[in-house]
Parts: sequence; C-alpha cells; structure tokens
Amino acid sequence: MEHKLEFAQRLRDAMVAAGLAPRPSVLLNLFNARYWGRSVSFQGAARWLRGESIPEQDKLLVLAEILRIEPETLRFGQAVRQKVQEQRARWEEGLSYQEREVLDAYLNLPVAQRKILREVIMAFAHAHPQPAKEKEKEKKK
Repeated sequence: MEHKLEFAQRLRDAMVAAGLAPRPSVLLNLFNARYWGRSVSFQGAARWLRGESIPEQDKLLVLAEILRIEPETLRFGQAVRQKVQEQRARWEEGLSYQEREVLDAYLNLPVAQRKILREVIMAFAHAHPQPAKEKEKEKKK
C-alpha cells in the first residue's frame, strides 16, 4: 500500500513542478486530451492522486509525457533511478575492452550455446568462490 502513496506524492509533486494544481479535474482534462485509449474518470484520477491506485503502464507513459518527467522516476522515484544509473556506470567502467568483446560475442551466439556457456561459467564461479574480503570490496564500489 505504501508504494501507492509514494506514487501519489510523486505525481502531485510533478504536477506542482509543471505549474499545475494537483487536483483530479486538472489531471483528468490533461490526461484525457492526450490519451488514445478509454478516457479516465474523475474518480480514477482522484484515486491516483490519493494513492489508492497506480495507473497501468500505457497511462503512466502519458502522464510522464504530460508532466515532463521520466516514467521510471514517476513510477518508482528518483532513488531507484539513481541506483540504476550507478549500477550501469559501475558495469560500464568495470569492464575492459576484452571483456566487452567477449560479452558482445556471447550475446551474438544462439540461445542454446549461450545456455551452455552460462552453465560453464557458473560451474567455475561455484568452484572458485570469491573470498569474503573481495566480496565486501565489490559491494563498496
């Protein structure tokens, strides 16, 4: 239930940041003018703003476009977006050219061959686990 309330707060904050009053009638009119599917009722817009429901993905995309905010930030919050960006940066910075080359080659293989390679790599990983200190260093990065 808490994630619905958090979404509602992000929605209201995004409306205010866009110069809009965080009221169901305002949201309803803007949304229905841009949404190509079945229109949303006043009660539906009010439920979004009160934290009683979260819109489906197609509606969330329209809301994000209207409010000029990234859909993932509207849905999950800035902290989740930052965590994803940090992990992506860590992944990109942590690989050498040769490792990237291997990963590209792996991704170009047929699914059956990728499955075999994954099993081989996982067998090596289980046979030679990282010492606890190295795991801690990796977590801190």
